[in-house]
Amino acid sequence: MISTNVPSLDHPASSYIDTTKASIARVYDAFLNGKDNYEIDRLVLRQVQQVAPEAVRLGTDNRDFLIRVTRFIASQTDITQFLDCGSGLPTAENTHQVAQRIQPDARVVYVDNDPVVLAHGRALLEENDQTHFSAADIFQPDKVLNDQVVRKYLDFSEPIALFQLGTLHHYDGERSPQSIMTEYIDALPSGSYVAISHFFDPETAPELSELARKMEQVFLHSPMGSGAFRTRAEITGMFPGLELVDPGLVRCADWWPDGPRIKPLDPVQHCIVGAVGRKP
Repeated sequence: MISTNVPSLDHPASSYIDTTKASIARVYDAFLNGKDNYEIDRLVLRQVQQVAPEAVRLGTDNRDFLIRVTRFIASQTDITQFLDCGSGLPTAENTHQVAQRIQPDARVVYVDNDPVVLAHGRALLEENDQTHFSAADIFQPDKVLNDQVVRKYLDFSEPIALFQLGTLHHYDGERSPQSIMTEYIDALPSGSYVAISHFFDPETAPELSELARKMEQVFLHSPMGSGAFRTRAEITGMFPGLELVDPGLVRCADWWPDGPRIKPLDPVQHCIVGAVGRKP
């Protein structure tokens, strides 16, 4: 049964923007050198750069991973419907643009409850009738899965591509991220794909692990207040029952890059990983 009181763009979230607190979406926008952020958001970036000067690579590697994953699913599978959780602010090459270039009939539902994101979402709705927005809370799977926008535009009897890219490391609630993903995955039909990217603690490399923990402390004590760097075992646990697509869980920069590696990776690039799993 579809809930009638779940927020969506038909029942929009509050438009109030608190500029005294950093927003996850706006901080990512700052990491991507975007224009839709405030001084409080740029402060987070500067604080992280004090311990990791190349910190912007966390944002760019995450965005590049999204682009390559979307291209893979749109070109190598028959999936034409995408559920992008925590979509963030529109930038160059969003999920719907990448997918629809390959599959013009691809439908994309973005889920994000940041007021700035929703304002941009309304603008996108006016130019693309295959793109839709919901203001549900991505860390409450039952709300997302029963959201009227999600249910109207996605057919859960057919495979779906579900994205949680750069989101779960900002979850700090009572549930585990693994249980959140289990609920999502249980609701997906066979043949669906799930993509996750996450801040990573490279435990086997002491210097990189120390860097990850330093960045984590900065994020946690910044005006944003979230950003957990989890271990390989913890992140792998977010793909319960899924078959990971080769090469499995790897650094985002190493997931099917566009060409051979010529330049060495910056240290921070070892601290964000991603994977794609298929539901049998």
